[in-house]
Amino acid sequence: MKFEQEAADGRNTFTGYGDGYVEVSGQRATRSLVVTGENIVPDWGVASIGALTREQVALIAAMKPEIVLLGSGSAFAFPDPAVLAPLHSARIGVEVMDTKAACRTYNILLGEGRNVLAALVVD
Repeated sequence: MKFEQEAADGRNTFTGYGDGYVEVSGQRATRSLVVTGENIVPDWGVASIGALTREQVALIAAMKPEIVLLGSGSAFAFPDPAVLAPLHSARIGVEVMDTKAACRTYNILLGEGRNVLAALVVD
């Protein structure tokens, strides 16, 4: 699915998604990735939400977002709560949802000027 979103001052936005991919500012990604308004980590190295580690979450926490949207892939799945501890310790909000919902929510929050990070499993 493609969707139109007003540009957010040259920042990274999701411009489409579908089975096995997401598009960030028109560029297709087929691997799990991390996206902020200013940066993209193109291969996050997370094959599934069940494979997510504390170390990978700690790297996200080090980026100091206000809120993390964790996209669990094509189906909703919640990670082991202990894995999210680095975010909770840093007092960073986290919401878990399927990847398509995370893309839509990210664009809305970014448009509101929030310091949002999307960490997405692409499957």
